[in-house]
Amino acid sequence: MKITYISHSGFLVETEKYVFLFDYFKGTIPPIPKEKKLIVCASHKHHDHFNAEIFQLIKEHEDTLFLLSKDIKMSDGYMDRLQVPENARDKIRYIGKNQELDLNEEIHIETLTSTDEGVAFIISVEEKTIYHAGDLNWWSWRGESEAEYKEMTSAFMCEMKKLEGRTLDVAFIPLDPRQEERFWWGFNTLMRTASVKTAFPMHCWDDYSVIQRLCRMEESFPYRDRIVTITAEGQQFEL
Repeated sequence: MKITYISHSGFLVETEKYVFLFDYFKGTIPPIPKEKKLIVCASHKHHDHFNAEIFQLIKEHEDTLFLLSKDIKMSDGYMDRLQVPENARDKIRYIGKNQELDLNEEIHIETLTSTDEGVAFIISVEEKTIYHAGDLNWWSWRGESEAEYKEMTSAFMCEMKKLEGRTLDVAFIPLDPRQEERFWWGFNTLMRTASVKTAFPMHCWDDYSVIQRLCRMEESFPYRDRIVTITAEGQQFEL
């Protein structure tokens, strides 16, 4: 499996037969092998997770499927304004929260409910499981009310329970420096809930120092050797 970090929460994952593009926002998309099917996933409509430029990929790669969270659902008029190519429109599929979908006999998709907007993806393909959190995270902030804290914590833990006992070969997990001293809470919880073989921090807003901050923390000792250190856009990794 070959993984390219594009930017923010955007990753390209290449398997033997398929290529998955997750939450493209900006940056350079590497060349996509013509012989492989491209599946473009967008977890929700926030500008840092969804960019309508993804539909232009159909011009260079005809065998493309666009798998979008239902909150992105677009009317024909809206697609006209976005200049979505006609041949891309019938290759758009929408998926909601807590749904399962078989794209074909080799690809099974599951979703979780985000604690912000949209969904998180769990993709089973070629005997591997790929998790992309989107904006599913423990979004706790300094200064929030007790009611806000309890509501967020309950919602996040409810989704994490669905991952208990699961093996995730690759997981893309938010690690957001804007949360200050709480930046690691969601990442740490997921790593201690599921069996994650390789974890890619994301949603770092170009502050990659948070990765090393987490790795230096005592709390990360059980899993720090499974965290991938990202330092710049465009990095490629072989798993």
